[in-house]
Amino acid sequence: MSGETASTRPAFKAAMVQMRSALAPADSLKQGTTLIREAASQGASYVQTPEMSNVLAATGQQLFSVITEEASDQSLVAYRALAKELGIYLHIGSLAIRLSAERAANRGFLIDPTGTIVARYDKIHMFDVQLANGETYRESARYQPGEVSPIVDLPWGKIGITICYDMRFPALYRALAENGAAFLTMPSAFTKPTGEAHWHILLRSRAIENGAFVFAAAQAGTHESGRLSYGHSVIIDPWGTVLAEGGTEPGVIVAEIDPGKVDSVRKSIPSLQHGRRFTIHGGKAEPDHLHLVKGSA
Repeated sequence: MSGETASTRPAFKAAMVQMRSALAPADSLKQGTTLIREAASQGASYVQTPEMSNVLAATGQQLFSVITEEASDQSLVAYRALAKELGIYLHIGSLAIRLSAERAANRGFLIDPTGTIVARYDKIHMFDVQLANGETYRESARYQPGEVSPIVDLPWGKIGITICYDMRFPALYRALAENGAAFLTMPSAFTKPTGEAHWHILLRSRAIENGAFVFAAAQAGTHESGRLSYGHSVIIDPWGTVLAEGGTEPGVIVAEIDPGKVDSVRKSIPSLQHGRRFTIHGGKAEPDHLHLVKGSA
């Protein structure tokens, strides 16, 4: 793809698969497979599933009783075969992958049309919060955070891979965009309170400030575990326009993507070129926590 810009890349259809993951990975796989097939039947060449596509558990006991190491994860095996069968880029937003008896990875996988895993991503930022309604989440108690955010060159342009809570850290997306990412991915499992307050604002902001498409497949509705997910999967263009949006039930949304829109928006408002280094006096310097990997992982 040497010498190509987004303007010379072909248009394509992107699909977000909105799920309601179960406690049993086999049940989640059945649901995900049906919806991915539906997305492909609508002409989608890139299909994304949400965060926690294999299981959405309420307790550590529920989680660790069903998850396995990556090499033996049957959902991953099935999804690789499905990508090859359908001839699509299949982005599994994330699977819970066992690292040890007490630690897991919240790991996303980008699978190409041959069934090959071309990128892996372990969620960097852990969702450790106590919401005003009393809900408490502590991802760091179960999950090992990642350190590397990959950029992969697809036929339509470069794609940057992240997961859910990452979207609250805009420096990550600015770095991805400055390194050429035209598409920013944020598969998620947002809670209903935070979704109602922040979902659309955060996602549209990441698209606008970086002049990039945002792809965000979401979990939706009340799960077996009792958790309530917000839904509203979205596809957003570089101007911040919502091209497609889901509701609160499992399903598929599809939109036609014109990669040239990235170049036109970035030329119109070239903020990626206008950033300047600066120093803050009296503040505390943040450590450099961002590492980028370009190409396949």
